[in-house]
Amino acid sequence: MIRWIRQQLGVDPPHQSDTRTVYIANKFPQHGLYTPQRFADNRIISSKYTIWNFVPKNLFEQFRRIANFYFLIIFLVQLMIDTPTSPITSGLPLFFVITVTAIKQGYEDWLRHKADNEVNGAPVFVVRSGSLVQTRSKNIRVGDIVRVAKDETFPADLVLLSSDRAEGTCHITTTSLDGETNLKTHYSVPETAVSQSVSRLESLQAVVECQQPEADLYRFVGRITVTQQGEEIVRPLGPENLLLRGARLKNTKEIFGVAVYTGMESKMALNYKCKSQKRSAVEKSMNTFLIIYLGILLFEAILSTILKYAWQAENKWDEPFYNEKTDQERNSSQILKFISDFLAFLVLYNFIIPISLYVTVELQKFLGSFFIGWDLDLYHEESDQKAQVNTSDLNEELGQVEYVFTDKTGTLTENEMQFRECSINGIKYQEINGKLIPEGMTEDFPDGSAPYLNREEELFLKAVSLCHTVQISYDQTDGLGVSFSHANGFSPQMEYYASSPDEKALVEATKRMGVTFTGSNGENMEIKTFGKAEKYKLLHVLEFDANRRRMSVILQTPSGENVLFIKGAESAILPYTKSGEIDKTRVHVDEFALKGLRTLVVACRHFSADEYKEVDRRLHEARTALQQREERLAEVFNFIEKDLELLGATGVEDKLQDKVQETIEALRLAGIKVWVLTGDKHETAVSVSLSCGHFHRTMNILELIQQKSDNECAEQLRRLDRRIREDHVIQHGLVVDGASLSLALREHEKLFMEVCKNCSAVLCCRMAPLQKAKVVRLLKTSPEKPITLAIGDGANDVSMIQEAHVGIGIMGKEGRQAVRNSDYAFARFKFLAKLLLVHGHFYYIRIATLVQYFFYKNVCFITPQFLYQFFCLFSQQTLYDSVYLTLYNICFTSLPILVYSLFEQLVHPHVLQSKPALYRDISKNSLLSFKTFLYWTLLGFCHAFIFFFGSYILMGEDTTLMGNGQMFGNWTFGTLVFTVMVITVTLKLALETQFWTWMNHFVTWGSIAFYFIFSLFYGGIIWPFLHTQDMYFVFVQLLSSGSAWFAIIIIIITCLFPDVIKKVFCRHLQPTSTQKSQFIEAYQGIGCVDSMCCFSEGQNACSRLVERMMGRCDPARATRSWSDSDTFFSNDRSILTLSPMEVSHC
Repeated sequence: MIRWIRQQLGVDPPHQSDTRTVYIANKFPQHGLYTPQRFADNRIISSKYTIWNFVPKNLFEQFRRIANFYFLIIFLVQLMIDTPTSPITSGLPLFFVITVTAIKQGYEDWLRHKADNEVNGAPVFVVRSGSLVQTRSKNIRVGDIVRVAKDETFPADLVLLSSDRAEGTCHITTTSLDGETNLKTHYSVPETAVSQSVSRLESLQAVVECQQPEADLYRFVGRITVTQQGEEIVRPLGPENLLLRGARLKNTKEIFGVAVYTGMESKMALNYKCKSQKRSAVEKSMNTFLIIYLGILLFEAILSTILKYAWQAENKWDEPFYNEKTDQERNSSQILKFISDFLAFLVLYNFIIPISLYVTVELQKFLGSFFIGWDLDLYHEESDQKAQVNTSDLNEELGQVEYVFTDKTGTLTENEMQFRECSINGIKYQEINGKLIPEGMTEDFPDGSAPYLNREEELFLKAVSLCHTVQISYDQTDGLGVSFSHANGFSPQMEYYASSPDEKALVEATKRMGVTFTGSNGENMEIKTFGKAEKYKLLHVLEFDANRRRMSVILQTPSGENVLFIKGAESAILPYTKSGEIDKTRVHVDEFALKGLRTLVVACRHFSADEYKEVDRRLHEARTALQQREERLAEVFNFIEKDLELLGATGVEDKLQDKVQETIEALRLAGIKVWVLTGDKHETAVSVSLSCGHFHRTMNILELIQQKSDNECAEQLRRLDRRIREDHVIQHGLVVDGASLSLALREHEKLFMEVCKNCSAVLCCRMAPLQKAKVVRLLKTSPEKPITLAIGDGANDVSMIQEAHVGIGIMGKEGRQAVRNSDYAFARFKFLAKLLLVHGHFYYIRIATLVQYFFYKNVCFITPQFLYQFFCLFSQQTLYDSVYLTLYNICFTSLPILVYSLFEQLVHPHVLQSKPALYRDISKNSLLSFKTFLYWTLLGFCHAFIFFFGSYILMGEDTTLMGNGQMFGNWTFGTLVFTVMVITVTLKLALETQFWTWMNHFVTWGSIAFYFIFSLFYGGIIWPFLHTQDMYFVFVQLLSSGSAWFAIIIIIITCLFPDVIKKVFCRHLQPTSTQKSQFIEAYQGIGCVDSMCCFSEGQNACSRLVERMMGRCDPARATRSWSDSDTFFSNDRSILTLSPMEVSHC
C-alpha cells in the first residue's frame, strides 16, 4: 500500500529506466551492491472494484452523471429545509436508480473476479532449486524459468530458451490475441537451445535486457547475454523470440522460457485498456433537452418565488389571522427566506427532470442489443459465426449513418486468393492444369511427362517458393523437425499455414507447378524441384512492414552462393531494380491490376562474400541495438534491398463476397455515400470498384493521383471542382492515391472536401492505416458533422474503425484485431444492409420516441403542480400525494415505454430492406429535431392544462359531487388530475404504437389496471407504518362519483382526439415514405410488399401476385396514393437479391 502511494506521488516510479534487466532463474550478481528492479506479480486483474472500494467508487462514478447529482442535491435540500414534499419522493427514485445500476455493475464485476481467480489459480511448472516445482500462475516472478507443455497457454510473456527440438524452435497460435489461426514459428538463440533439461537450465548463466512493457503485440526489442566458459555472447531478441501470454503452444511437446513481463505488465493485459468512449447523436440531443428542461425548472421556481412575494405584499395574504408568524419568522433575513422558498419550489417541480430516463435508456440499449445476435439473417452458417455487439451504446447510431468507409480486401472480397497469372522475364504466363504456360500457347505436354523450365522460369518459381514465412503442419507428428526431411518424401497430410493469404496461394501455386516448399526449421529451407530436393541455408529474414511494403530473405544456395529474394508492391520494388525486363513487367502489372488481380513483384540480388559480410555486420548491429532499433533496421534494410535484378510479377485473384454489389446499391439508395479505402494499387482498386458496383460504368471517373507538389495538387483539385460544377447532371466518382491525399490534406482540406462531397463515390488507394483514420476524421469533423461508419477486417483497419462514430469488424481471415476493436462485428459485408436499414431504423425510432415521451409525460406530471400554486397563494402545497410522486416514473408509466422501445416496428423488416429509401426518413436525427422536441413539449403543456382546468371546471364551483352532498377536498382534486394523467399518457403511447404484441397489450392495460388496484389498496386500508394517511378512502370516494367518471372520460377524449385528427390529416395530406409503405402493407399484406422487390414496378408486382392469391391484394386501392413519378417508387429498380424471397419463387 505504501509503495502504491509512493508510485502515485511519483516518489517511487515502478520503472526507473527505459530498459529492464532480467537475470535468468533470478541468479543475481554476488559481487558489489546490486539492487534488484521491482516488477509486477503475475496476477491478472480485469475487475474494476474490490469488496472494500465497491460502494464508494461506484457511488462516485454514478454521481458523476449530472442527473443523478442533481437529484442528490434535491434530496439533500429536502433533508435540510422545510420542503412541501417528503425527502422520500426524491430519495426513493434516486435510490432505485442507483441500486439497479450498482447491482448490474457489481454482478458484471463479480464475473470478472471469477474469471481472474480461475486464470490466476491455474497450475504451472517452474524451475526452482534444480527441480521442476508446481505452483499457481499468480506466483510466477520475472526471471523464473517456466515449463509449458503442448496445447497449454503461456502464463506470462516468456523469452524462449529451449524446446524439445534440437534447433530450439516451437510453433504457437495467437488466436486469442489477434485471431490469427496460422501457426507461427518462434526461435531460441543457439546458446540456450541446447539447455533442454532442468539441470542444464539450472546451470545456465544468462541475462536478458529488454525494453519496458508496451502494448504493441508485434514489437519487442531486447538482447540476451549468455556467459559460457567466462566468455559473454550477445544475441539480439525480437518478436520472434517472445512467447506472449494467452498464446497457445502447438505441434511442440514442451518448451522452457524465462518470464520477462508478468501480470498486468504482459502485452495481453496492456491491451485490455478501454477504447475511447463514443457518444451517440441521440445521447447528445438528450443532454441538450435536459439542459432546456433544467432552464424551464429554474424559470418556474424563480417565477413562483417572485409571485409568492408579490402576493404577500398585501398584509391580508402575508399574515392571515389563521396563520400568524412567530417572532423568529418576522426577524429572519429576507434573502435567506427568498433562497429557502426558491429551493422549496425547486423541490416541488423537480420531477420535470426525469431521473428514470437514464436507467430506462440503458436498459433499452442493453436488452435491445440482443436482437442483433439473435438475428439469423446476420448468422454465417459456413463459418458458424453470428453477429456480435461489443458496445450497446451506439445502437441508434446505426440509423443515422451518412458515410460508410470500407476496406476492400477481406471486406468486399473473400480474402481467398487464387493464383491466376504471372510475368517472368517480360513474358506473361498462365496456369493451365498445374503447368506454367506462356500466354497464347496451349498445353502441349502429355500427361505424366515433366515440363521443361528454362533458367528464368525456374529461378522465379524458386524465389516465390522460398521468399515467405509460410509454416507447414504435419498431422501425424508432434514436431516439424523430423518431418522436415523425412525420407518418405512429400507427405500428403502436409498443410501450409500463412499469416497472409497471398503467400499461401503463391506457395501452393509453385507446388502445383513442380517447385514444392517442403519445410523450414529456422536454419534451413527445403524445396523439391520436380522431385529433386534442394536445401537452402536461411541466413536472414527481412520482415514485411507497412512502410517498406516488401519482405525479403537472404539464403545460401546449395552451391554456397549468397542470394537475396524479395517480393512486394511494384512501387516498393521497381524503383530499386537495375536489370531485368522492367518496362514489360510494369505493363504486365498494370494489365493484371485492370483485371482486378492483386499484384506482387519478385526480384533478387546476388552478394559477393565481402558484400555479405558487410550486410551481416550491419544487421547484427541494428538488431542488437536497444535504442532506436526500428530506425536502424529500416536504414539497413534500405541498404540491402537495392540494385535488384527483376525476376517477374504475380497476379492473384481475390473473389468478391456474395451480394456486395446489391448491398452497396442499397446503401446508395438509402442516401449513404460509400468510400472505399484500400492499400491496393490504383488499377486494381478501380477494377474492383467497378465490379462491385461502387463505381458505375456510366459514372464519370475523376482522378487525383501521382501529384508531386502542393501547387500541382491544388491546381488539379480546382480543375476537378470546375468539371463537377459544369457536369452537375452526371454522377462523378473520385479516385485518390495516398501520396496525393497527403498533399491535399496538408493545405487544401476545404477544397478537397468540396470535391469529395460532390462525388457519388470516392475511392482512395495506396492508403496507409493512419491515412484511413485521417480521412474518416476529416469527414467526421467537417461543418455538417455527418455520422460515419467504418468497416474492415484487418489490423490495418483498426485506426479507421476506432475513429469513426460506428466501427464494424468483419470476422475474416486476417485475425480478430478489427473485431476486438469494433463496436459491432459480423462475418460478411452483405449483412451491413440489414444492420443499418432494419436494425438501425428500429433502434433509432424506438429510442427517439422513448426520449421524447419521457419528457412529455414529465411535463404532463409537473405542470399541474405549477398551475396549482396560483390557486393556493404559492404556499408550496403539493397537488399529489407523496406516494404518487414517487411511483409515477417507477411503476405507473415505466413499463409501457420500455416494451415499446424494445419491440416497436413502424414497417415490416422486409419492406425496410426492399425499400432502402425509407432510411432517408430518419436521417439527420430528424425524429429528435428541435421542431419535434418542441411539439412533444407543447403537447405535454397542453395536456397538462386540460388535466388541471378540466378537473377544476368540474370541481371549482361545487365540490358536492356525491349523492349525499359530501364534499371533495384538495386530495381528491389532485387524485382526479393524477388519474386522468396516468390514463392519458399511457393511451398516448398506445396511439404511437404501430406494432402490437401481447407484451404491449399486457403492460399498457396492465399499467392502468395496476394503478387502480394499487390506489384502492393504498387508500382503502389503514397502514400502520404510515405517519399520516391523507389518501385514506379518497380514491374509493372518487370512483363512486358518476360525475368523476364522466370527467375522466371527457378529459381523456379532449386530450387525445385532436392528436388523432392531426395524425389522420398528416398521413393523408403529407405522408412520408414510411407512412406510404404502412398504407401499402396494411391494404395488401406483407407478402405483396415482399414481392415488389422481384419486379421493376411495384404495381405490376402486386397485379401478378393478385392473380395467384385470388384477390387478396387489391391494386386499385393500393395505388391511390402513388404515382409513377413518386420518388419512393423510383427507387424500386434495384436490390433484387436483398428480398428474403428468392427471385425464382417470385
